[in-house]
Amino acid sequence: MNKLLNILFVEDDLIEVMKFNRVLKALELNHRLVEANNGEEALSILRDKEIIPDIILLDLNMPKLNGIGFLRVLKNDEHLKQIPAIIFTTSNNHRDIIECYKIGIAGYILKPLKYDDYQVIVKKTLDYWSTNELI
Repeated sequence: MNKLLNILFVEDDLIEVMKFNRVLKALELNHRLVEANNGEEALSILRDKEIIPDIILLDLNMPKLNGIGFLRVLKNDEHLKQIPAIIFTTSNNHRDIIECYKIGIAGYILKPLKYDDYQVIVKKTLDYWSTNELI
């Protein structure tokens, strides 16, 4: 049985945030979603313990504190490092991919351009993590 997830969605592009919310609604996925516009805001949410997410979906290219900077802080924090972080980005830069895995991500997903493909990727990702035995 799939469980409802607490998801921290870290994305600075308002269109992407709206698209992600639209997919959740269309698929009738009732996961709890907390949004952050950049890495600094996400760290603030985590440190305030407003939510302890089951997973973090993270864009790489953001202002203030980008995805890689956020990951470095996250994975060096004893209380937060166990939270699975999944990169959800348009960047297929091989160096970014390697660096993210070195830091300790749980997955790297390229955002498809077509809405239908995007919907399929979001569904597969959330289905997996809602059945996975989380720490």
